[in-house]
Amino acid sequence: MSNNALDEILEFHWMMDMLQTVDVGIVVFDRDYNLKVWNGFMEAHSGLLPSDVRDKSLFSLFPDIKEDWFRKKTKPVFELRTRAFITWEQRPYLFKFRNYRPITGTEPFMYQNVAFSALVSATGTVDNVCMMVYDMSDAATAKKQLLALQVEQSEKNEKA
Repeated sequence: MSNNALDEILEFHWMMDMLQTVDVGIVVFDRDYNLKVWNGFMEAHSGLLPSDVRDKSLFSLFPDIKEDWFRKKTKPVFELRTRAFITWEQRPYLFKFRNYRPITGTEPFMYQNVAFSALVSATGTVDNVCMMVYDMSDAATAKKQLLALQVEQSEKNEKA
């Protein structure tokens, strides 16, 4: 084996390790919404191993996700290669994961932002979409607390 081939194998290994350990959910699904990639973040928060979800329908594993809505949301990603987003302000979460922060976590579930990106194959077609799930619980909690303080201050000002 040449040094170049060995270097490529070693690089692939650390890149896969990075995908598994990054603090962002990485999910890849195909046009039939069957799951292909499920990283460590998703495993840790869902309790489902990659082997439990691989080649299974997203909608059968997560029946709370409204299929019609989700298909409409991701259709432009497949067809136009555009990115799509869901913010916690629009929808608090896509996956109803428990909030895992025991001290700072005052919310019962994880607020999430989600980004969808087309994955273009070597043939130039989009057969898969990458979904990245970001934990926004701290930001959401802080914003909710700020809004509550603003309302409280406004009510105090009205009484004065």
